[in-house]
Amino acid sequence: MLKIDLSKLDPIEKSEFPEIVERKGVGHPDTVCDAAAEASSRALCKYYLDNFDRYYHHNVDKAALVGGITKPTFGGGLIIEPQYFLIVGRAINQIMVGNKMNYIPIGPLCLDATRQVIIDTFRNLDFTKDIQFDHAVRPGSLDLTGLFDESDSMNHIPMANDTSFGVGYAPLSDCERITLEVERLINSDAFKEKCKASGEDIKVMSHRIENKIGITLACAMVSKYINDANEYINYCEQIKDAVLDLAAKIIPEKEVTCQVNVADIIEKKILYLTITGTSAESGDDGEVGRGNRCNGLITPCRTMSLEAVAGKNPINHVGKIYNVLANHVARDIIETGQGDVIEAHVKLLSQIGRPINDPWVNSVSIILAANVAFSRIENIVKEVVDKRFSKEAFFELRDSFVAGKEQIF
Repeated sequence: MLKIDLSKLDPIEKSEFPEIVERKGVGHPDTVCDAAAEASSRALCKYYLDNFDRYYHHNVDKAALVGGITKPTFGGGLIIEPQYFLIVGRAINQIMVGNKMNYIPIGPLCLDATRQVIIDTFRNLDFTKDIQFDHAVRPGSLDLTGLFDESDSMNHIPMANDTSFGVGYAPLSDCERITLEVERLINSDAFKEKCKASGEDIKVMSHRIENKIGITLACAMVSKYINDANEYINYCEQIKDAVLDLAAKIIPEKEVTCQVNVADIIEKKILYLTITGTSAESGDDGEVGRGNRCNGLITPCRTMSLEAVAGKNPINHVGKIYNVLANHVARDIIETGQGDVIEAHVKLLSQIGRPINDPWVNSVSIILAANVAFSRIENIVKEVVDKRFSKEAFFELRDSFVAGKEQIF
């Protein structure tokens, strides 16, 4: 059931309440868990497809990263207790083909995927010594795996695995854009070449009041590149300058300030020093679903889902599919509207056992520009929804998930 209405909300840029936006960077313990869970799901999908020409039930969305113990010092430090990574979930591990039982290497697939995430994320972490890996992935319950088997066909729309919802909106506000792009910049290869002491564990917290945006950035600094407090301060200033330069380029109309590692007490030598570039080395823990939503941000001033998207199967798990799909629909409406739609907000609700391209509730709220006819935009919304909910579009989205092309965190 598609419902289209005019939103009664003010556009986010004109709102009087303080806007708050957060992003946890790729090296944050929560984001690492998201990345490992999603990589494990993709690895399982590819194995199932390559060996059995179809996908099988799995959800590996309960990963946890247990922090270690370290003693960083200028120029180096000591790792006393390594980090511990545990991937948890459910997956089909036995498949009968003819008279032969085939056993699926669930553990090695998930562990290899998780190790690769660590390798790809951290420049100063030795995955053979600084972190331990484990898994607890077991077969799923008969009711859910049965529903998956009944609904799963490579050529048919599957049935929703749950009664759940997903939400999305577009476009991003200036505060949201700068929060997202700041983390991407500071964790880019180009910036790391210039500022080697900046680790990958970054958290960006921004707030906007009227035309002013304040950014607080926490960055785990890598001790082996820093010889003393003065060098530490210089590296922090380098990060701050890069943030302000970026803001001047992409949101020049906003007045932006930035502070880096504000908990430091230089005179007491209390600094955000790490050996590996992540707070997980010394007590901070991580878990799937506690970090960014699938648009890459945490946005308490917007409609949000608390669903843990990463690691869920991309075939019939609506908690994953609908959250990503809602954002696609919202962006398509903005793009097709060509300036006539200021904001689009999408809410999707599934019902277990119902075809996933036939939501129980499909709600689109729009904010129009001045003097724009609702009827014209209503037709645009219907066209976007019809396209995004077609059989072909769902298969494209599924393949995009498996290929790792969708933003999940």
